[in-house]
Amino acid sequence: MKTLLLMRHAKSSWKNPELSDHDRPLNKRGKADAPRMGEFLCEQELVPDIILTSTAKRARKTAQAVAEAIPRPVECEEVGELYFGSIEDWLQRIRRCDDGVQCVMLFGHNPGLEIFLEMLTGEQELLPTAAVAEIECSISHWKLLEADRSCHLAAVWRPKELPR
Repeated sequence: MKTLLLMRHAKSSWKNPELSDHDRPLNKRGKADAPRMGEFLCEQELVPDIILTSTAKRARKTAQAVAEAIPRPVECEEVGELYFGSIEDWLQRIRRCDDGVQCVMLFGHNPGLEIFLEMLTGEQELLPTAAVAEIECSISHWKLLEADRSCHLAAVWRPKELPR
């Protein structure tokens, strides 16, 4: 059994219209929600072995805040395909994870994350900013991961639904 955590980046700022979409930073709420979700995941004993994040600034900063909430070092890799790639690109990157990795956490964007979640589990879920989906995959090797609805959606957590 492998666990895949999907997290949409935290709320981003639109203050500077000169910035490209790729370079938008987190806003105040995003800077608060990201570490809060990291702490919550630790409380749930859902600590990733590796973090794969989009190269977009808002995703990288969200991943960094979550990683800092984890009590042990976690490898964090920026993956360009998580910003502009296809679902197949995402699958190919996850499939390259070492089999010793039990939990992969992927940071990305909508609508891609919601589509990916549905392709893996058959479930439709809204993933607002900083939401996390826990997906249980009945595989022994990451290379066996398929977008064939063979995984199980275990839980979805949204920052607004968590106790303060």
